[in-house]
Amino acid sequence: MTDLSRRNLLKLAGVAPFAGAALGTSAALSIAGCTPPQETLSSAARRRIQEQHFPNLPLVTHEGKRVRFYDDLIKNKIVTLNFFYATCSDVCPTVTANLVKVQKVLGDTVGRDVFMYSFTLKPEEDSVETVRHYRTMFGAQPGWTFLTGKPDDIETIRKAIGFKYSDPRIDKDKTQHVGNVRYGNESLMLWAACPGMANAEWIAESVQWMVKPETTRVQLSELGDHDHPQTMVRPETGRVQAS
Repeated sequence: MTDLSRRNLLKLAGVAPFAGAALGTSAALSIAGCTPPQETLSSAARRRIQEQHFPNLPLVTHEGKRVRFYDDLIKNKIVTLNFFYATCSDVCPTVTANLVKVQKVLGDTVGRDVFMYSFTLKPEEDSVETVRHYRTMFGAQPGWTFLTGKPDDIETIRKAIGFKYSDPRIDKDKTQHVGNVRYGNESLMLWAACPGMANAEWIAESVQWMVKPETTRVQLSELGDHDHPQTMVRPETGRVQAS
């Protein structure tokens, strides 16, 4: 079973590569002695993040619709991303049930301002019908899409967005898969991650922060006795901050 210690959760959050991609572009241009407009810097950084972390691979939704990962699911959207598989009896049902609570807290913003996506880790077993049944079983509402696809494409996406262990032996074992939720605002290049079993209201508030980051503040003090760390790229500094 996955070790959900504070240290491991911070490792699994994996936001640093996203920030590094954005900051690296600006740094390279500065070294070259260029002073391009801010819009150019932002566009270059955004493109670099997309190329490294959001491969535009084909997927199929629980409704049987064919989509592209970046173009149709991520681009210009505020999203939550997590992984599951239908026969998982450990972390998957717990995280999915908790995300049902998150969706209820977010209310009608899901499907309008925020889009939730769950990807199967076992596409060779989880057909469109299987993921649709799984979604129905948990009572997911509109705005939350479950997806399957080709095994190699799913693996590429999983690793690109940081849902992996450094130890390849553990990473290969789907029963120990990462139970985190990654969420972010693609157009603003803000990305973070949190444990999928964290307090549902806290997750919802963290996601809402992405909708209006200039006015909304995540109140980590409300966590109380729960030890749920979060790693986030702060827009005012562009730096990764861990709590």
